[in-house]
Amino acid sequence: MKLKSAVLSASLGLFLAALPVLAHHSFAAEFDVNKPVTLKGKFVRMDWVNPHSQILIDVANADGKVETWSCEALPPNSLYRQGWRKDSLKAGDMIEIEGFQAKDGTTNMWTRSVKTADGRRMFAGNADALPPAAPPAPTK
Repeated sequence: MKLKSAVLSASLGLFLAALPVLAHHSFAAEFDVNKPVTLKGKFVRMDWVNPHSQILIDVANADGKVETWSCEALPPNSLYRQGWRKDSLKAGDMIEIEGFQAKDGTTNMWTRSVKTADGRRMFAGNADALPPAAPPAPTK
């Protein structure tokens, strides 16, 4: 009986440990390579969370109305290894973000890079894992 209980407990533990993997999604499931976006606006805040960090930026749309965009980026550990720190961006900083808009057309995007007001470019996405900014030209 003890063996059966131990096996059941171990199985349940493995199942619960795997749940975060089920919540993860691929780039292609949510973002559109044919919708490249470049945003310029004021940095609001950054949520350093797994599985993807979130950069929030206020951007004026064509009508002049300010919209808050949520820009998904790599997980905190990956950003840290690329040189990011929690104080890399400060609230109110003017930044430019390049990436790809969500397929549903909302104010959500995948972040490829962030450019600060002083011209520093910080990468927030894995360049090897992301599609190119534009589809390749057809070959003849």
